[in-house]
Amino acid sequence: WMSSVPLPQRPYSNPVNRTPCPLLHWMLLMMLLPLENDVAATSPADRGTCCQEELLVAIKEIKDTNPDFGFKRVYTELKDVKKWLVSEKRVKTTMQEEGLTEGGGAGEAKPAGEAGEAGEGKKKKKEKKGPTPTEQTWPEPTVPIMDLFPAGKFPVGEEQDYKDVAGGLNAYRSTAAEMKEKERLESDSYEEAREAAEVHRTARKYLQSIAKPGMLMIDLCEALENKVRELIKADYPHRGIAFPTGCSINHVAAHWTPNGGDKTVLQYDDVVKFDFGTHINGRIIDCAFTHYMNPRYDPLVDAVREATNTGIKEAGIDVRLCDIGEAIQEVMESYEVELDGKTYQVKAIRNLNGHSIAPYQIHAGKSVPIVKGGEGTKMEEGEYFAIETFGSTGKGIVHEDLECSHYMKNFDAGHVPLRMAKAKELLGVIERNFGTLAFCRRYLDRLGCKQYLLGLKNLCDVGLLQPYPPLVDVKGCYTAQYEHTILLRPTRKEVLSRGDDY
Repeated sequence: WMSSVPLPQRPYSNPVNRTPCPLLHWMLLMMLLPLENDVAATSPADRGTCCQEELLVAIKEIKDTNPDFGFKRVYTELKDVKKWLVSEKRVKTTMQEEGLTEGGGAGEAKPAGEAGEAGEGKKKKKEKKGPTPTEQTWPEPTVPIMDLFPAGKFPVGEEQDYKDVAGGLNAYRSTAAEMKEKERLESDSYEEAREAAEVHRTARKYLQSIAKPGMLMIDLCEALENKVRELIKADYPHRGIAFPTGCSINHVAAHWTPNGGDKTVLQYDDVVKFDFGTHINGRIIDCAFTHYMNPRYDPLVDAVREATNTGIKEAGIDVRLCDIGEAIQEVMESYEVELDGKTYQVKAIRNLNGHSIAPYQIHAGKSVPIVKGGEGTKMEEGEYFAIETFGSTGKGIVHEDLECSHYMKNFDAGHVPLRMAKAKELLGVIERNFGTLAFCRRYLDRLGCKQYLLGLKNLCDVGLLQPYPPLVDVKGCYTAQYEHTILLRPTRKEVLSRGDDY
């Protein structure tokens, strides 16, 4: 209606430089005031953000109630309970600036001599709260790893100094202040990898205790994976399983896990390669070991374990990948194993390799051979590598065979138009639950997917997914595997997944 009412005009000495009408000022002010009041009345959860004062008050409230909480637990409380959209880095910085990172409440302590009934100046006892767990439960671990280390500091893996290469250029690294400062800046990502490694150590110890002859392989895999989800507090994409549990048996070297309904049973004479991964915010721990009951396989397993340790020893900044492969092969093929009265040389499986690892990318581009030859590409500072070796009593070369169970979305796959409705639906499930991390058909069954095989094939045919069928040597032979994830820190290398077992 205002458009039909002529606005009052005031005379202007200069018609060019006119100032706004007071009536318009009043109208704009009346329109804006309700908006400001509405914003002020909403909570940070409603607004989707919070000011620094609101964040500090909320942190102090949490610390008063839970004095032992570190910044990770406080961040989880804000995100999951209060539903605030705030970054973990901002919470950590705020707590450090206010001196709230250590245990103890946020409020001021009362003076010891404050008047009371006793009047003797004794400190009042704090009310007892639920005890913070300090050690894991056994024989079945049930305490999430992050609860055992509330301050966010996890066990450091095995540290090894770099070997001198290229005229001794690595000799200064362990003491250089510049290198130590680089590590300090990357400490958050290191702690993520160490937490994932501690989950792996705990879960595999549990697996080793329950894997007995006569058990269904599918039951073993699901027991392990459920335990990993419990210990790591699985929450995609932040934390969880990095890839399906490989449990390849005897002549099958890699990439086999039972599909739904599989009735394969673990036997006393089997040689099983358990290969599973964990991740925190995409920092993947890829680690594997060989499980067997019959001691006649000792030389085979010892050869592969020693070869993996040799590869770790040789690895380092500016080391050529081909040199690592040559050292691995020399150690592994120095072993022999006698089976059923016949002696076999342990052969390195030449077409299986270690690999570099990047966030949410299990194979990041560089391959670490386990035989001589190969590329002269060098390892670089800050890289993560899976050093894995495979030994065989067969031909020492594998090929694809058996029913496929492993799949992974191609990391660099772009948009591909899909005509099949089932394929579109399945792709949405994969992107929401796995992203570029590997998965298996059992995981789709667990999510309630039905009749998905045709859609799965279509996604593979158009190049969005990559199938990874089992890799096998000649039937009747035996293969073994050991693997560790290492980090090439600026000062020294760290074997993240090293444990008391191997």
